[in-house]
Amino acid sequence: MTNPTLAAGAVERHLRARRDTGRGLLMPYVTGGITPGWTDYLRAFAAAGADAIEVGLPFSDPTLDGLTIQQASAQALARGASTRRILADLSGMPDLGVPLVASTYYNLVLHDGPEAFCAALRRAGISGVIVPDLPVHEADELMDVAAAAGIELVLLASPAKPQPRLAETPCRSRGFIYAVSLMGTTGERADLAASAAELTGRIKRVTDRPVLLGFGISTPDQAREARRHADGVVVGAAVMRRVLDGGGPDDLRAFLATLRQALDQECDRSR
Repeated sequence: MTNPTLAAGAVERHLRARRDTGRGLLMPYVTGGITPGWTDYLRAFAAAGADAIEVGLPFSDPTLDGLTIQQASAQALARGASTRRILADLSGMPDLGVPLVASTYYNLVLHDGPEAFCAALRRAGISGVIVPDLPVHEADELMDVAAAAGIELVLLASPAKPQPRLAETPCRSRGFIYAVSLMGTTGERADLAASAAELTGRIKRVTDRPVLLGFGISTPDQAREARRHADGVVVGAAVMRRVLDGGGPDDLRAFLATLRQALDQECDRSR
């Protein structure tokens, strides 16, 4: 098992502290620049009980994202969203009391160079970054650069990884482990994938870092079921579908409050 305090930065300390009280962790996602006042969604997420917030930096070829996130990225880019503008928006925000974790593709990291990219994240108040198309065995360079800038590089673990390779992910990942519930792209689904329980069990055998389950978490029942296996959930497509349909910050706060309640109820049941 990995040393639980090894290289624990702000994201991991925050999530670990909340998890260790028995709380189920909730990390909603929003595509940066999706609407003129998009940072109001971040305030609503925090008010609804989010434990961390994922901010997507839109990319023109989001290969791991399903239709909803693709549409959100396209809408944000059409509005003129860019990494620089999104980070400028974040720089002007007050502290929300929860860590912000950026997510994007490696092309955007390489555009200005890893050092400049990570430094810009830090100046904007971001504490972690997810790069879904970065293979674990190629992550060392970015991990070192990110760590030097005070940014935790979060790696993904999928059901397709054999156990020896899966065991590498917690050793290299920082902040938390992003467990991908099924092979495929992001998106809402009717049921939690059967592979989710097995995957989180395999991860928890080799690490004590927080494990958040994503890809397909769409309803309170799914969040409740996911909490039985993982430390918490990442909710992306279900949030962005509501935003694309015209839902405002208050609508999203109400939706996330139902997930927060489901996670809390599961924690109470398991005590």
